[in-house]
Formats: sequence, C-alpha cells, structure tokens
Amino acid sequence: MTQTVLTGEKKTDTHPVDALLRADRLPHILCPGCGIGTAMHCIVHAMAESGIDRDKHVCVSGIGCSGRVAGYIDVDSYHTTHGRAIPFAVGIAVQNPELAVTVVSGDGDLTAIGGNHLIHAARRNIDLNVICINNFNYGMTGGQAGPTTPLNAQSSTTPYGCWDRPFNLPHLAHAVGAPFVARWTVLHVRQLKDAILRAMQKPGFCFIEVISPCPTNYGKFNNIGSGLEEMESYRRRCVVDHDANLADIEIDLGQEDSPIVVGNFIDVDREPFRPILAGPVREEKPHAAWAGLRKTQFVEDKNGPE
Repeated sequence: MTQTVLTGEKKTDTHPVDALLRADRLPHILCPGCGIGTAMHCIVHAMAESGIDRDKHVCVSGIGCSGRVAGYIDVDSYHTTHGRAIPFAVGIAVQNPELAVTVVSGDGDLTAIGGNHLIHAARRNIDLNVICINNFNYGMTGGQAGPTTPLNAQSSTTPYGCWDRPFNLPHLAHAVGAPFVARWTVLHVRQLKDAILRAMQKPGFCFIEVISPCPTNYGKFNNIGSGLEEMESYRRRCVVDHDANLADIEIDLGQEDSPIVVGNFIDVDREPFRPILAGPVREEKPHAAWAGLRKTQFVEDKNGPE
C-alpha cells in the first residue's frame, strides 16, 4: 500500500513504513536468501501499527548478522557489544518505562554469551520485546555451531555433526517466566508481524523466536541449497499449534518427518518489573555479633575501660 503525499506542487508516493527505515543505508549487506530482512520488515510494520509514537520506540541489537537490524530502523537505535544487548536494553527500560524497547539479535548473541542475561531478564519480567532470529549457527563469523545448532547438523566447527543438544528456546523462555512466548518462521509474515505487535502492546518480557535460513553457512554445510530451498523444507514441516506442550517442540532438522511447531504459545498476565526508586528508610539493625549486648555495654566496649 502506498500513500500519496503532496509537497508543494510536487506529488510523491511513499510507503507507510518509509519513515521507519534508514534509506541512506540501503541496500542492506545481508546475503541473498537470508531471512533477516523479512524479519525486519515484520518489525517495522508492527511499529507502524502499534499506535506508539515513533519517538517512544527504541531498538537495541547485539553482535552478528541479526545485530545489523538496529542500524536500518530509523528510531533510537543502539548496537551493543557481543551478548550485552539485553542488559543495555534493561537499563533503558527501567530508567524510562514509557519507552517501547525492542531487542533484535541472533541465537548466538542472545543464548550463548548473552544467555545469562536472557534468563534473568525474563525471570524479573523486565518490560522488553526480545526477538531472537534463529538461523542455527554463527552466520557472520564463519558458520560455527551454536546453542541452537540441531543435533548431527554440520558446521565449520562440527564437520562430523553437532553432538550437543540444542536449546528449545520457547520452552526455556517460558520456564524462566516470560509471559509472552512465540515462535514463527520468516515465511509466516503476517503471523510474525502480529506476534511482534502483540509484544509491543503487552507489558513484561515478551520473547519471539524467528526461524530464518542461512544459505551462506548453515545451508551450505548441510547441503540444503538456497534460502528458498531451506525455507521450503521448513514450510513442509511447520505445524501451527498454539497449545503445544513446549517441552515437546524441539527442532530436529535431521529428520524430514519431524515437525517444526510454531505458534503464539504463552500469553498470560504477569506484573512487570518496576524499580523502587524511593521508599521508607528502614531502621538499621545491629550486626548479629552485637545482638545480645545492651546498648550501655556496646558504648563501654567502644570507649574502652574507664
């Protein structure tokens, strides 16, 4: 859809999300067939439909291919160090609760070096929207195996197949307290956009996993082919089940008949974290070592014998 805008006597056609993109940085540097651009498309459309003022949106990213998203979205954006997108965003959200803070990063950044921050921000129910674009490897640095690489999948560091059990990210997010948890692929454009929109309008820690192809590394090492071929294999196996048992939705890409379960799994009300900026002064209690002493004895001991 386009909108016609009159500027003096000149008429121009603009898209509703033009104001949310840094056009001077386009075309992007993402590989052909990568799904991160589609995920970014869903994010800016959700921002446009959220009803939240553009100046109230903040986008924070970490290191990796997905971390590039913050640089293309024309709101207050911050590109942080590896694994530190969530603690950086926590500082923003806690200091100014009026802001809608969205974290966009990859599976390696958010669940490996940043994994501790992920679980504790969810546990405390910080008011954040965390979008984890999962392409099953460290795509930017050479296709190494990461915390979500499926069992037996090949990578630059596991040429004979990955032997570590991967994270089941929706199950992890729910287990540590996230009140909104979803998983979609970049093929589910409308569903993904609606899930992000719901997260932006819902208080508390909202976590969305986005399954995305990485033909340059993950697809190449596992002989999947192009990004379209990778997503076609996912499309055949996707099953929408909003009521799925999250303990049973691990992704097994090695088995062609193994389903990839997607949906909006968790949407419950939970009071978000609010800092106590000021409160009553607590009466200071004496140290346990002095608890049995009378006040006069304490004074005498401090002053020494008369």
